[in-house]
Amino acid sequence: MKGILLLLCMLIIGCDRDRRHPGKKAQPTNAQELVQANKEAVKLEQHDIRLYAERLGLALTPTGTGVHIQMIRDKEGPTAMPDQWAKVNYRLELLNGDTAYSTEPGRPESFMVEMDQVESGLHEAIQLLSAGDSAIIIIPSYRAHGLIGDQDRIPMRSSIVYRIGVVGISDRP
Repeated sequence: MKGILLLLCMLIIGCDRDRRHPGKKAQPTNAQELVQANKEAVKLEQHDIRLYAERLGLALTPTGTGVHIQMIRDKEGPTAMPDQWAKVNYRLELLNGDTAYSTEPGRPESFMVEMDQVESGLHEAIQLLSAGDSAIIIIPSYRAHGLIGDQDRIPMRSSIVYRIGVVGISDRP
């Protein structure tokens, strides 16, 4: 009797495997569904960025690729160009206000524009800035750390906020 009951339970559990769980969304299965799912994710992310800007009273200017910038201090001078070195102080935050990374006070970091391993959105935005400028730059996940985040302090699909000051721009580090 116990054997029949055990066999019956296993049969019921095994048959239930193919049924979808209620409330669980089906995963996209073809290219068209994946494209649509990504478009919806981008819309949601842009909505979150708008809410963030409204909450903080920011007047952001979009760049056309999803990156948003607000100048805090705008100095006259040449902007950063590819293959130049940008020396910056920054605080990198998430939209919820948590700080992910920042430079140490008095110790700016340098990176080569369009060459170093920083977010593509930062490479784009830094070319709008000159030495002495400071800005708030919001970069959506698809121009920052993408679907998986940085696997440390930036979660998957996270927009990031740079509060950045350009200390200098030069042809050498």
